[in-house]
Amino acid sequence: MFCSGQRGPTSLLSSSPGKSSRTEVLGRRRRARPRQRQRGAAGLSRERCQPRGGLCSGTNGSFMCGGARSQALGERPRARGAAGSRCGPPQRRAPSSPAPLPRASREGGSSRQDRGPPPHQQDCGHPWTAGRLAGCADSHTRFPQLPEGASLLWLCTLEMAAPKVAVVGAGVIGLSTALCIAETCPSCSVTVLSEQFSPNTTSDVAAGMLIPHTYPGTPIHVQKQWFKETFAYLFAISNSAEASEAGIHLVSGWQVFKNTPKEELPFWSDVVLGFRPMSKAELQKFPQHRFGQAFTTLKCDCPPYLLWLEKRLKATGVQMYTRKVADLWELHSEYNGVVNCAGIGARQLVGDEKLFPIRGQVLKVHAPWVKNFIRDGDGLTYIYPGIHRVTLGGTREKESWSLSPDPGTTKDIFDRCCTLEPSLREAQDIEVKVGLRPSRQHVRLQREVLSQGGVQLPVVHNYGHGAGGFSVHRGTAKEAARLVGECIAALQGSSSRAKL
Repeated sequence: MFCSGQRGPTSLLSSSPGKSSRTEVLGRRRRARPRQRQRGAAGLSRERCQPRGGLCSGTNGSFMCGGARSQALGERPRARGAAGSRCGPPQRRAPSSPAPLPRASREGGSSRQDRGPPPHQQDCGHPWTAGRLAGCADSHTRFPQLPEGASLLWLCTLEMAAPKVAVVGAGVIGLSTALCIAETCPSCSVTVLSEQFSPNTTSDVAAGMLIPHTYPGTPIHVQKQWFKETFAYLFAISNSAEASEAGIHLVSGWQVFKNTPKEELPFWSDVVLGFRPMSKAELQKFPQHRFGQAFTTLKCDCPPYLLWLEKRLKATGVQMYTRKVADLWELHSEYNGVVNCAGIGARQLVGDEKLFPIRGQVLKVHAPWVKNFIRDGDGLTYIYPGIHRVTLGGTREKESWSLSPDPGTTKDIFDRCCTLEPSLREAQDIEVKVGLRPSRQHVRLQREVLSQGGVQLPVVHNYGHGAGGFSVHRGTAKEAARLVGECIAALQGSSSRAKL
């Protein structure tokens, strides 16, 4: 993708400005042939030179076509010799200082509306993005701000020093993925684009309890690794001074079953803390249930955790913009790679018919005396105490797109939870929330390359987490960041091959 389409025979030019000198030979003084002077790039006219068919020799053993070389030196195009093997003398111009070249950086991820199109785009209309210089490489468009000694390939190499990556989506998956990319690929300029940010995302509705959901199409050992990495990450935060701000805390409780499950020891039992079967004394609290498991896990209060992630992203220089992305390809002229964390929006964004919503309705209540979580074994009824509110759930309505609270469902949830914990009858300040879980048979976590007209756009997909997003979000974000790293390495390798 990067520089591979550049057809002009360009190379890096690193000659330094020379000075006229005198040489003493056999007692006679003669004037040495003056060396070529490099000219500043500021103030160059917007002329074009036709592509040359052969190579002309340059200083320091580098070779460039006459047009590109004269641009890099800040000189007018040279007249081609009769034999086409040498260039004529340069047409000198008054030297001037080069204007600064806009450099991509993590802090400089502002939108085009903020900074305007770069000078290259102003000149020839081709996007100033590494690897997309092929259209102007043929005609060697002048770069008014090209620094001394630079060529088109130098420009491409500079841009590759800070590849631009866009993350589409600002839920827990999108924000954590952006953070992992910024942490593991510090050379990247990362931008988060989303139509909605907290508190208006699906993640804001989630209970945030770290009890994994099983994905039938994903190997168990992969799911366990995702959960293990997420648990370790959040556990470290819970032991830090930022635990309260991030909304993360440890909570103990019970998972109870009316009948003994086939799998008494779930795959995640050695990741949570203190997993064990419930004693008979403990089961007396739940007379309708015959079996149970006791353990300690982590609970995220989702809105503060999302705000904490945003704060971390800003601290690392990641930019965040409110923007509706209708098609990933619309980003190809602005970014070198895209990460799709659009959640349920990916169904329309990339046409994924395997993605479907599972509607979830929950209640947020004030019941500060509830300290332990209680979860029915089927996962449909649960009581999850947070730092300030208790989440009561829930529903799993497949293929339902309604975001409107249903009063009958609200009463049903409340009654079921009161059966497990009768004291909830005294709960106050009941708030109803609805969200659409982006569900698939397995999480889509893979690379893809979009291509149109010879231009390629690497894409990494990370969506389809369903009801288990919080339990594995950090693990899948790390894997997505690794895939982004592979894309960047491939692009840099393409740039290096073009340089050779």
